[in-house]
Amino acid sequence: MIALFLLILFVIWNVYLPFYQERIHNHLKRDESNLISEKARSIEIRKGNSRAVLFIHGYPSSPDMYSYPAKVFSESGYDAFAPLIPTFASDIKAFEKTNFSEWFEYIDSYYLSLKGEYEKVYVAGVSMGGAMTLKLAERHPEIPAIAVLAAPVTYNSLIRDGIVTDWRTYFARTIALFVKNINGSAVLSHPDSNDGDENWIGYGGVFPRQGLSLIFNLKAIRRDLGKVKCPAILIHDKGDKTVPFGNQRIIRSSISSKKVKVLSPRMDDRYKHSHHSLLMYESVRKEYTDDILSFFMEATDDKA
Repeated sequence: MIALFLLILFVIWNVYLPFYQERIHNHLKRDESNLISEKARSIEIRKGNSRAVLFIHGYPSSPDMYSYPAKVFSESGYDAFAPLIPTFASDIKAFEKTNFSEWFEYIDSYYLSLKGEYEKVYVAGVSMGGAMTLKLAERHPEIPAIAVLAAPVTYNSLIRDGIVTDWRTYFARTIALFVKNINGSAVLSHPDSNDGDENWIGYGGVFPRQGLSLIFNLKAIRRDLGKVKCPAILIHDKGDKTVPFGNQRIIRSSISSKKVKVLSPRMDDRYKHSHHSLLMYESVRKEYTDDILSFFMEATDDKA
């Protein structure tokens, strides 16, 4: 009986994260002096437009995934920004000392700086960047429209949603007490991939503390989805191998936006990638970028 009781406590402690707290210890500052690749640098395209789009990269990637859509938006009357979240694609040891709250604080401050410069600031994000996009919209109702691609709002939710992203994360809280990373390394390419994914830049391996931080923060993002009222385009591939497709259904049913466009494609399985980083795949990036651009213009009566 004692063993069963301890097992139940172990499961509750790891799965439901009671007493877990997260504080902002580091107010992150931009430092791109020691990047793993020059391609990981922040993208900033200023042409003096009155509107801008903020692209938010995922975990643990870099802004290079937005090189194509940033160019398209800049040619269509928008200044384009894709900041590198500090400690990403630079110094793994520094990255291991940070958490989601600190990453989001940096993105929130970045958004506010753009808001002070432009009449309208649109926001788009893939994966964790999509989750951050939702959190920004929850916090800043003035955002004119958002694009959310392959975003998680829950990680493991078997009973409630039938979603299990990775069963190993059920033990993440315990592992995080003892391990900073498992095979953590800089990744400069995916040589066995194709369709543009071979150019992916970021970190590889597992970072238990940072992964746990993301999982914990998704709970509040999901809880507050009803605060999202701006127009939203949601894109998620049904065959996504990184973030389960069921997350799109949760987002769509929870946000309060009156203008919503939902795209649920299924990419051909001949492509050797996870069907996740949608705006960097050569086979679909033009289509999805055009979809987002058209939606932003139509939803807010912008003219090209």
